[in-house]
Amino acid sequence: MTFLTPDFKHEDLLRMAPEDLPALAAEMRERIIGTVSENGGHLGSSLGVVELTIAMLRRFDPLQDRIILDVGHQSYPYKLLTGRAGRFHTLRLKDGLSGFPRRSESPCDHFNTGHSSTSISAALGYAKARDLLGEKRHVVALIGDAALINGLALEALNYVEETNTKLIIILNDNKHSISNRVGGFSTMLAHLSANTSYNRIKAAIKECCRLLPAGDALQRSLEGIRDQIKSLVKPENMFDDLGINYWGPFDGHDIHACEMIFELAKNYDRPVLLHFNTVKGKGMPEAEADPTKYHQVSPRPHAGKEAASPVVPRRTWSEAAASVMEDLAAKDPRIVCFTAAMATGVKLDHFRFPDRVFDVGIAESHMLTMAAGLAAGGTRPWVFIYSTFLQRAMDQLVHDICLQNLPVVLMVDRAGLVGADGETHQGLLDVPWARAVPNLEVYSPADEPSLRQMMVYAAGRNGPTLIRYPRGSLQAPVSGPNGQEAASLPPEAGGSPLQSMVTLREGRKWALLGHGAMLPLLLAARETAQAEGLPAPAVVDIRRLKPLDTDALDALLRRFPFVGVAEENYLAGGIGEAVAVRIAESGCRTLLRRFGVPDAAVPHATTEEQRELYGMTAGNIIDTFRPLLGKAENNGAADLSAIA
Repeated sequence: MTFLTPDFKHEDLLRMAPEDLPALAAEMRERIIGTVSENGGHLGSSLGVVELTIAMLRRFDPLQDRIILDVGHQSYPYKLLTGRAGRFHTLRLKDGLSGFPRRSESPCDHFNTGHSSTSISAALGYAKARDLLGEKRHVVALIGDAALINGLALEALNYVEETNTKLIIILNDNKHSISNRVGGFSTMLAHLSANTSYNRIKAAIKECCRLLPAGDALQRSLEGIRDQIKSLVKPENMFDDLGINYWGPFDGHDIHACEMIFELAKNYDRPVLLHFNTVKGKGMPEAEADPTKYHQVSPRPHAGKEAASPVVPRRTWSEAAASVMEDLAAKDPRIVCFTAAMATGVKLDHFRFPDRVFDVGIAESHMLTMAAGLAAGGTRPWVFIYSTFLQRAMDQLVHDICLQNLPVVLMVDRAGLVGADGETHQGLLDVPWARAVPNLEVYSPADEPSLRQMMVYAAGRNGPTLIRYPRGSLQAPVSGPNGQEAASLPPEAGGSPLQSMVTLREGRKWALLGHGAMLPLLLAARETAQAEGLPAPAVVDIRRLKPLDTDALDALLRRFPFVGVAEENYLAGGIGEAVAVRIAESGCRTLLRRFGVPDAAVPHATTEEQRELYGMTAGNIIDTFRPLLGKAENNGAADLSAIA
């Protein structure tokens, strides 16, 4: 029997017999595994929260109540049960369902999430809005144990008592973030989970519920159970000390027990934290055995594409960066590495010197300031962080690292467009922000040789350095036989010489400038121009983004009447904007065209579809310059104002 009809809604849960709910859970897991295997996505967390979601939606109304799902890794069961089962096959595809909660997608989604640890703060805001407006609704924050250690979540917990409002916090404790959770907080939760005194709480609640008649008698009996809970001897925990009554732990896979606890919490008049133990990857043996591997899975390759062009596996940018890091660490015992719960993603999980790797958990701000302290103390810290997560620690980058001019290297992974993870995970802000930070040098490699050169240089630099590189497999080396150095940097404090701007291909009449992942695109545009009989443009690799090499840039601007700049980051504050300023300040008559991401939240799609959406293609570059080059031929390139 199929329960998940295309138009299944949360109201249908209330019409289901309790004995049918386990079959519904099994069907949901089958649907999630099938769709995620095809489209990619966050698998383990969603599988682990199926029963908890069923129980939650049988006791809370997602249209009337306000349910906030932290991060959104666990949102797939929620989507299936709130009117989106018929579109679930479009998950993470262009114009399909988002992989995270989105207010624009469903009236049941009340807060956009994607980065962790925002749910309690947002829920407190909703709760106070309810109080001020005189509304009657429940406010629920569902947060995982790893997200709870983030500074933002701890700040919110600290403020709960001050708000004097009712809030229900559901703690989904699966003992993992992406990898195993870390830190003293996880030890406290493990202690709470193992403490037998909590069985007395559960027994008291169950006994009270067994004796309760139906209907309003439940609420009338709560005063008695509240006193029982208060009087029970519980081990010390921070939640009670913060004015948040702690209940648990409970089995998050027991739907009936979860419903019972939720009903009690609804009628409790104070902030309460409900602690549920779940199994990450539940129902999929391989995911249960290796929850780190199955935290997020890649989409299944399409057979047609495989047959047409077999893919030869190449190592990723992350693997290459970790490999170079091992070589540098072997030569310099002062080097230490940091990651914020992303050791697997940045490939530090098998680092040759494990005692020199610090995984701080989901705590990016803490990580950068601790790295600053280590640098001030005489070591050489390297911070491996996704571009999107660096946004959570920009204050620490500015104040604690760069203003003190400390030798911290930031290896910014997943820089640029990242595809199906959508608007919250695009790495588009690091260039515009970093260009404004004092003392910070910024680099963007286009291939593995330039990545290695930049890392070797950064290892010897006595100041902060940021190296950004994209997601996915390494590109083929972009340097050609006619590559020519436009400028080079002198060695600094033992570092190696490093080219700041390199002409990869010579050309005439126009030049295409770019950095990082855009270089293959520019080389493809050059080939297209030649095939069409247009003048072949020069292709220039801007390797150092800050400080920009103005001498080399000025020389280039004097040579070419037309210049295009392509970059996989926001145009506002990007390198194209810096080139435009230089053109204006130097009095050059060069005509500039820029290609990059406009002022927009980038929707989820493949990176190819995202580039197409914003004109970051070889075809669009040629279409942009073709009429300009034609007018230049007719006017002898003498009057750019007429051409423009």
